[in-house]
Amino acid sequence: MIKVEWFYWLCGAIFLAVAVLTLADRTNAKRYGSAAFWGLLGAAFVYSTFAVHKTAPAWVLGLAVIAMALLVATGRLGRGTTPGPTRAEQEAGADRFGNRLFVPALTIPVVVIIFAVGLAKIHTGAEPLLEKSSETLIGLGVAAIVAVLIGFVMLRPKSPLAPLNEGRRLLEAIGWAAVLPQMLATLGQLFVAAGVGTQVGRITENVLPGNSLIGGVIVYCVGMALFTIVMGNAFAAFPIMTAAIGYPVLVQHFHGDAAAVFAIGMLAGFCGTLCTPMAANFNIVPAALLEMKDKYGPIKAQIPTAIPLLACNIILMYALAF
Repeated sequence: MIKVEWFYWLCGAIFLAVAVLTLADRTNAKRYGSAAFWGLLGAAFVYSTFAVHKTAPAWVLGLAVIAMALLVATGRLGRGTTPGPTRAEQEAGADRFGNRLFVPALTIPVVVIIFAVGLAKIHTGAEPLLEKSSETLIGLGVAAIVAVLIGFVMLRPKSPLAPLNEGRRLLEAIGWAAVLPQMLATLGQLFVAAGVGTQVGRITENVLPGNSLIGGVIVYCVGMALFTIVMGNAFAAFPIMTAAIGYPVLVQHFHGDAAAVFAIGMLAGFCGTLCTPMAANFNIVPAALLEMKDKYGPIKAQIPTAIPLLACNIILMYALAF
């Protein structure tokens, strides 16, 4: 059986390799802090296996997260000046390969679909080929490896470490925001465990008109967008609003189709992602990488799309889920 855990280990190995490369980069004035940050993140991916199986204490991961937060708060992260490809080299590569440059990227969704739809049904003896409920993640891991191999064959980089070096440059440019989605998703789970969703549900009982389906749909969708704006991640908002409105009101009370309610609810949350600087990796980092004069430029450009898209999601949920 192919286990998703193996790909978590691969992610951890990549972060550990980035830590080693960062530590060796003397052009990075803050290489020790940066190497510690990426090293802790990589070690956490590997150590989590033992924490999940209860063969090692989970509080060690908590200490690692606190240490990473302290490194960020004290300004210990930096970036080196290791040069990447020049503008002339990039243009020459674009002229040479043309649209073939999209082949590695387009390989990823194709391989994921093959794994999620086809290979997920294959068994080896009494066990499935792919770990149950993780077929898509396994497919994504394999797809990434295949895409890198295709990139090697096509582009023939001078160094076998080219993917790691370019990945390190990108991670250094993004910085701590690279782990923001994980942290915010975890925050959503903590809010649910603390009963925030229950309290939100009690509050909305006083707001919702009695037995109003459209009112429940609007509150759920708009709530998903607003919580996403505050928390910066629809995955963090989802467990809160679903525990408060999505499941008890729309699914249980109004007998809505759970798959449609939750899927469209997530899309409503993504409308909030388009409107918030809290989604730093989605809105602020691209502005920095593209050296935009207005760091809020992406958000300003996306708001006119986000608002009507939220309205469309409300209509779709009302029409398709009930």
